[in-house]
Parts: sequence; C-alpha cells; structure tokens
Amino acid sequence: MGSSRTVSDARRRVETAVLLARASTATGDQRARLEDEVIRLNMQVASEVARRYHGRGIPSEDIDQVAYLGLVKAVRGFDPAVGDDFLSYAVPTLRGEIRRYFRDSGWAVRPPRSVQEVQARVVQAEAVLTQRLGRAPRPAEIAAHLDAPLSLVVDALSATGCFSPVSLDAPRPDGEAAESPIDRMGDHDPAFASAEARVALAPLMASLSARDRRIIELRFFENRTQAQIGAEVGVSQEQVSRLLTGILRRLRASLAA
Repeated sequence: MGSSRTVSDARRRVETAVLLARASTATGDQRARLEDEVIRLNMQVASEVARRYHGRGIPSEDIDQVAYLGLVKAVRGFDPAVGDDFLSYAVPTLRGEIRRYFRDSGWAVRPPRSVQEVQARVVQAEAVLTQRLGRAPRPAEIAAHLDAPLSLVVDALSATGCFSPVSLDAPRPDGEAAESPIDRMGDHDPAFASAEARVALAPLMASLSARDRRIIELRFFENRTQAQIGAEVGVSQEQVSRLLTGILRRLRASLAA
C-alpha cells in the first residue's frame, strides 16, 4: 500500500506540473479548465492538510472548505517560472489559510491577537519537544524553543479551551453519573461573606488578653448567656455586659484605624 501511495503521489506531482505549465501559457476558458483540473487532482492533498486541524472546536466540514479555498488560491497564485514543485508552495498556503480562519473565526472566547498568533506555534512545539524529551514539555522549555516570552507562552497554553469550551449543560459520557458540569460546580458558600471579617479580626483577637478573648469566644462562638459567661470567668452578669461593650469598642476602633 505504501508503494502504491508513493506512485500515486509521484504521478500527481508530474500531472500537476504539466497542467500548470500549460495553464501558464493559456488564457480565458482554457486556462480556467486547466486550473480546475489541477484543483481536482490535488483535493486529496487539501483534505490531508485539513485533517490535521480536525477536533479543535470548529466543524470539520468548515475546515475542509477553507482548505479547498486555499487550494484554489494556491493554484491561481502559483508561478511555474519560479519553481516546479507545486506542493512545496501549496501546503504552506493551505496551512496559512486554515490558521487564519481559526484566528479570525474559531474563538469562542477571543484572547489578544498576540496570544492567538503564538498558540499554533506552541502546539507544534509541544509535539516536537514531547518526542524529543519523552515527556510533556514545561512552559519554560516551550518558550526557550520558540524564543518567545514565557508569559506569552503561558497565556497561549491557558487559552487552549477557547476554541471548544465545555457546555455547562452537556450530559456526562455514557457510563458516568447522569449529571452536567453545572451540577458539579460549587454552590454559594455561606461562610464567604464572613471570610474577610475573619481575616481582619484574627490579629486583633490575638492582641486581646486571655480573659477578653475567652469572653468573646463564649458569647459569639458558643452562644453562652451573660450569666453563664460571668460564672465561668468569675465576674457578675453586669460586669460581663460592660466588659463586652468595652471589648467590642476597642475592636471597632482598631478596625477603623
């Protein structure tokens, strides 16, 4: 099969070169017919280039169409006088058209242009370095390979899901629990509102005397009555009330300061 494929590719190259040479000296409808024949002859090449970009969040049919349009552009822009190897000119043209389509139309969430442009290079570098290192490359290694700023590489890696974000309502794969991603997201945390107050009060509580800190703990954490607090710390209920008022006044003043 490999030998047959090689023969087929070689024949395509020869026939393409002949047709393009004839087209370069033709005009009008005759030139158009010859170019159409070159396009039909090389559609398999366009399909193979497009296949490399399938599964990245854009419908495969759209990528194929962009590749075919790139093939038309390559056929009409090729000059046999410059070189006779059409594929060496066409393949980069096809890749450029597909990448441009991704850059302009493929982002569900659009990052900065600099990130868009470097992401394709990052993907290629990951493949090369993975094979060379025998493991997934680190961002710093990718940056060194591309001679690009580390921060830009990190942003490009973070933007990988922008092509095909996961739907929050998408069902789980077969065999897993029948729930969507949104069902596994965290709910409102009732302690969130008090988190900032806890952080702010922690050093102030540490500055209180052991007795004052114990009074606060008994009143606001253990919900003891003033009589119960007085019995534990050895003061009257009236004194507990005055002590609490003084402690809270000092805490408020410290927070305001």
